[in-house]
Amino acid sequence: MDELSGRILVIDDEAIVRDSIVAYLEDSGFDVLEAENGLEGIACFNSQQPDLVLCDLRMPSMDGLAVLKEINASNPSTPFIVVSGAGVMADVVEALRLGASDYLIKPIIDLEVLEHSVVRNLKQLRLLEENQAYRHKLEENNAVLEHRLEELRLDQQAGREVQKRMLPEDQAQIDGIEFNYHIIPSLYLSGDFVDYFPITANKVVFFVADVSGHGASSAFITVLLKNLSNRLRRNLKRQSSDDLMTPHKVIHRINKELVDAKLGKHVSLFWGMIDLPSHQMSYSVAGQFPMPILKNQHGVQYLTGCSQPAGLFAEAEYETYSIELGRSFDLIAVSDGILEVMPETSLAEKEACLLSWVEQGVLTVENLENLLKFQDGKEIPDDITLLTLSRTE
Repeated sequence: MDELSGRILVIDDEAIVRDSIVAYLEDSGFDVLEAENGLEGIACFNSQQPDLVLCDLRMPSMDGLAVLKEINASNPSTPFIVVSGAGVMADVVEALRLGASDYLIKPIIDLEVLEHSVVRNLKQLRLLEENQAYRHKLEENNAVLEHRLEELRLDQQAGREVQKRMLPEDQAQIDGIEFNYHIIPSLYLSGDFVDYFPITANKVVFFVADVSGHGASSAFITVLLKNLSNRLRRNLKRQSSDDLMTPHKVIHRINKELVDAKLGKHVSLFWGMIDLPSHQMSYSVAGQFPMPILKNQHGVQYLTGCSQPAGLFAEAEYETYSIELGRSFDLIAVSDGILEVMPETSLAEKEACLLSWVEQGVLTVENLENLLKFQDGKEIPDDITLLTLSRTE
């Protein structure tokens, strides 16, 4: 239907009036149907489905109000213009109450008034049809979006299960050292990751990693980290490579693989190896902040060490550090997501607070969410991880 065209049904029992209206509308470019009474008009409407109806109110057998009721019952969106003599305004009011879209008074002296009414109603019809089409399209798009969101939810759910299976037990004892961790993801999938495992009869390896960003793309990097650590363990067992025995060589391998993969992701990492007989820990860092906190007979302190995150620069250099843990110790590592939810204003205050929590023994897996005053359903800006190692003799 063009702006000034459409199929119009004219119903009028007066042949002269009907013929003049039909002729004028046809000259104006409309496709015009005609009926000489209400019953014929209903039949013509049902078979031809016109865009607009122009109907006289006073007709024998079936008047315009009856025609209006029947058409409006099945096709309420079809514009219905009533034509009435000046003396039957009560019928016009009733017609408007029943759903008529406009009315004209006989005799129609200026047929341009008729054309104006027809054009205006056809424009309104077009707008209604466009709105309905848009709403229908929107409903279709929403249905597709809901379907895709459900697929994404299922994918994330499957991904979360895979990620959970890659993680170690959240509480474990390895040769007298108790390991505990808690990861709070900002999204369904986490970019934070931890692992710990023995590599020889008297050596235990652990690491905590924080991949840039969060969500599925960051979670994918945690799969690469797990895969690499498994390969290094197999290489050590086969005696094809002893890189796993030297922390900075491990991080160098991680850096190379991430740079070569060109995934646009980097990872902050702390990788430690504990020699159980000597109570010594060798470790390397890649952009880890804040550094882990050690509590032993000498007090509470942040470990030293710094370097660039892995995955940014191929030429990055990493170093292995060493520290005596002591026969009894607590080692606490957190990802930087914790700093974003701590109430203190400055970074120095946050670091001091973490030291105080470790000194008081309150920064534990069980107490983490209470310390941070988490609420159910509260969104957090970044993943938060806490890893604790403890030994008491």
